[in-house]
Amino acid sequence: MAGRRVNVNVGVLGHIDSGKTALARALSTTASTAAFDKQPQSRERGITLDLGFSCFSVPLPARLRSALPASEAASDAGPEPAAPQLQVTLVDCPGHASLIRTIIGGAQIIDLMMLVIDVTKGMQTQSAECLVIGQIACQKLLVVLNKIDLLAEGKRQAAIDKMTKKMQKTLENTKFRGAPVIAVAAKPGGPEAPETEAPQGISELIEVVKKVKSMQMFHMPVTSAMQGDRLGICVTQFDPKLLERGLVCAPESLHTIHAALISLEKIPYFRGPLQTKAKFHITVGHETVMGRLMFFSPAPDDFDHEPVLDSFDFSREYLFQEQFLCKDTALADSGEADQQVGQATKGHCPRQQWALVEFEKPVTCPRLCLMIGSRLDTDIHSNTCRLAFHGTLLHGLEDKNYAESILPRLKVYKLKHKQGLVERVMDDYSVIGRSLFKKETNIQLFVGLKVHLSTGELGVIDSAFGQSGKFKVHIPGGLSPESKKILAPVLKKRGRAGRGEVAREEEGMERPEPSQPVTLSLTFKRYVFDTHKRMVQSS
Repeated sequence: MAGRRVNVNVGVLGHIDSGKTALARALSTTASTAAFDKQPQSRERGITLDLGFSCFSVPLPARLRSALPASEAASDAGPEPAAPQLQVTLVDCPGHASLIRTIIGGAQIIDLMMLVIDVTKGMQTQSAECLVIGQIACQKLLVVLNKIDLLAEGKRQAAIDKMTKKMQKTLENTKFRGAPVIAVAAKPGGPEAPETEAPQGISELIEVVKKVKSMQMFHMPVTSAMQGDRLGICVTQFDPKLLERGLVCAPESLHTIHAALISLEKIPYFRGPLQTKAKFHITVGHETVMGRLMFFSPAPDDFDHEPVLDSFDFSREYLFQEQFLCKDTALADSGEADQQVGQATKGHCPRQQWALVEFEKPVTCPRLCLMIGSRLDTDIHSNTCRLAFHGTLLHGLEDKNYAESILPRLKVYKLKHKQGLVERVMDDYSVIGRSLFKKETNIQLFVGLKVHLSTGELGVIDSAFGQSGKFKVHIPGGLSPESKKILAPVLKKRGRAGRGEVAREEEGMERPEPSQPVTLSLTFKRYVFDTHKRMVQSS
């Protein structure tokens, strides 16, 4: 019998006091021990505090028979086969802003989202957050306009039509465009009304749910289960009071990780940039922990490469980013010439970006699971989206000492660019440069690196020159006649005010300088996780 059921999980989400639990109660025929706010704390506060589970069943539509196991579908040919059922499991999620972690966890196990709207108030802050979560976590949406009994009877239909149009307009720019909108009164008269008052619009709502194309377990014996199913499990010699919430899984399917490499996208409704080194609340399954992020992208030449969403390639090189690149974000000036090839090359953003997420405490999760980053410390009364980004976990770092054992394999580089000036020519094959390094810089670290003269020659840093940050540049191909002419010395007076006698003595001194300024450009890569801090140049 259990095998003759197809289960679909329907999440009931929406703003607090929109009537979600009342709707779940009106629809359900079977309730679990956690349904309808049975917890004492929920009854005390009058709100849903955790996920509630209940279900109802309807005959399985003929077009969904293919979802039955082959052996069960074949048994329909027998004499008087029992009618297969579509079991709709309702996942009643909290609506209070402070319980967003629980809402995100519930959204990850649903096939269809039922967004409940108080028809007298329309879209509210948590309604919008639930819609954002739905776009991330599920593929299908059904809007339920609840509490239509509170509308004046003579103007009821007009008000329903007006709100339906508003909701359809809200959904226009989402993947749920064209989603059905159903009007109901789950609990006519409100919570204190007698039970004799029948709900309105429930049969129409069930008919719409039956049309869900995507696809046990209430009081029925089963031999297997999958993600999203609700089970009662008997474990001998175990005190259930010791377990609040845990994970049941196949062996080796879950891993405890200290950091992760994820592919991610910014949620467009989140205000402000996603900055490297910033901390976010990271929700993985039903667990939320703090995590610090470092963003990186492909090299600029690879911005248009096809995204890879099922693995992470350690053999590739990646470009460090001070923040997630997107067209609507003003990119911060990173100071020391870290222009990163125009960052998003004037609005051209990469098709895929990644982040290293370092958790404050380990999390247990499967590979390729959904991660959602939020700013849950934002004032819940502010009219702003707290959900910042979502992503897929591509590679988990299980070693506690991952900074030494794994991160050196991650080839994320910063592109450094420095600029100085040619002070004078020594001979046809060497010049003296300045203003590229500080006085205290160890120039020996830069010996052998290539520099480009603005006159076109390629040079190599040969050695330090004196103690003031100057350096000698060797030019293998020699200076061209044109460059020699530009670099021909012209005597210029040099004075230093404010030094008394010394200044007066030097005021009349002259020193040779090129007739036109000639710049020296030094560009190199420095890998973020290279313990030797080496500087690398492309050949």
